[in-house]
Amino acid sequence: MTSPDTPDRRRRAPRLPGRDPVWARLLIALGLVFTLLAGGALAGKEALFKYATRSVAQENLLGDSGRQAQQRGHVDIDGAKNILLIGIDARPGQDPADLVRADSIIILHIPASHDQAYLVSIPRDTWVKIPPYDNGVKEYEGGHDKINGAYAWGGDGLTGANQRSHAVELLALTIRSLWGITFDGAAIVDFTGFQQVVEVLGGVDMYVDEETTSVHIGHDAKGETKVPFRQYTRADGGQGLSPVAGVTPVVYHVGYQHLEPWQALDYVRQRELLPNSDYDRQRHQQQFLKAVFKKMLSQDVLTNPGRLNQVLQVVGKAMTIDSGGLDLADWAYAMRGIGGDDLLTIKTNNGTFNNSPDAANAETLDQTTLELLAAVRTERVQAFVAGHLDLVAPS
Repeated sequence: MTSPDTPDRRRRAPRLPGRDPVWARLLIALGLVFTLLAGGALAGKEALFKYATRSVAQENLLGDSGRQAQQRGHVDIDGAKNILLIGIDARPGQDPADLVRADSIIILHIPASHDQAYLVSIPRDTWVKIPPYDNGVKEYEGGHDKINGAYAWGGDGLTGANQRSHAVELLALTIRSLWGITFDGAAIVDFTGFQQVVEVLGGVDMYVDEETTSVHIGHDAKGETKVPFRQYTRADGGQGLSPVAGVTPVVYHVGYQHLEPWQALDYVRQRELLPNSDYDRQRHQQQFLKAVFKKMLSQDVLTNPGRLNQVLQVVGKAMTIDSGGLDLADWAYAMRGIGGDDLLTIKTNNGTFNNSPDAANAETLDQTTLELLAAVRTERVQAFVAGHLDLVAPS
């Protein structure tokens, strides 16, 4: 069977320049807003919570891979929880036959104390062994591939809810087979919906921590917007960039600033010209999420019912959730003690690309990251982080 990374690309969706979001962290912002509502900060919180969650699509994404299916019985909110967060970039009008890879794969670990949350990103280019899988339409024989290929093969030949469910299930089964981590819930977050969130908020105020040149947006001598770089495939199979003559790229300079919606979304897409590529982008996106969260909880949003309703509507439409058999209100109430400063991103591979010896343009997890994943499995993340404070990403 042809792998999604082999030269036969007839069934693959081509990657679009400038569309590399990792928006799964949006779930945390939604959860924290819901937590605020459930915790009693606003009058009429129960009615508002039900109203706010009406647009959230709920589906069985984990199938037989989740903890609920394994227990075959009653589930409750007590104890440590693992949630699989997946960011995708499905294009409007995309051919349903095209394979869709996950743009981001994040484990959200919540310890039994329910007073903190840890985000652990699994690099999408990690070279792994994916188990065999039959989605009812096509049978995948199993084999080695980048881990984001598990999502692609799980949904191969399917569309809509069936595609999402089987794609997530194979990805979850792959993670379980590799590192023994089982999930209590899952969420898919789509870029298009998140773009609307930023527009409703009117942009964000945040700190740009390194000079960042846009490869997607520039201007010519007439001030017209142009793409400043052309992408091409290098001899080694990687992506190269060639400057477009007469087009000056947008540059984001270091410092605190207000980013308009188009600036914010462009800034957090950037990776090609950053020294640590995806890892720098992940850090910027985490900083961006906290800026969005702060804006969502600002007085001019919370005290304006109309605007709050707009924000919650677009947030809800940006995701599909598998709550693991629990009510969303139970999740929100149980996590009411988690604030923005209690959400920690833990760097994998020490924040740098770790080349795989087995495949070009792929990476492997270093020993410390494997120990981190073992800590997730055995519910020892707090102790692990205490001994590896250097791995906590700044935000």
